Amino acid sequence: QLVESGGGMVQPGGSLRLSCAASGFILRIYHMSWVRQAPGKGPEWVSSINTDGGTYYADSVKGRFTISRDNAKNTVYLQMKSLNPEDTALYYCATGLYSRSTAGGQGTQVTVSS
Repeated sequence: QLVESGGGMVQPGGSLRLSCAASGFILRIYHMSWVRQAPGKGPEWVSSINTDGGTYYADSVKGRFTISRDNAKNTVYLQMKSLNPEDTALYYCATGLYSRSTAGGQGTQVTVSS
């Protein structure tokens, strides 16, 4: 099971740090991704991190978001800065690279609004 947290409402230009805690499996042996889904749109891949710590980003978030992992805490993070209204979505974490799956958890809502 994956449990996402850390979402909230922020003003444009603000920052948030999302967390994804894994339970029931050892996260360090999995590549992991963050996925988001905005209202009325399909799931969008945001970022991935492989088991060696290599990172990958969608063009829309490159330079603003940073994915990381703490295998000792069985947790993956997504640090988000310079947020804009287009980043408003329900954010999920998922196993695998370039995943667009929203099946792993309940997600955490990020709302960027003035």
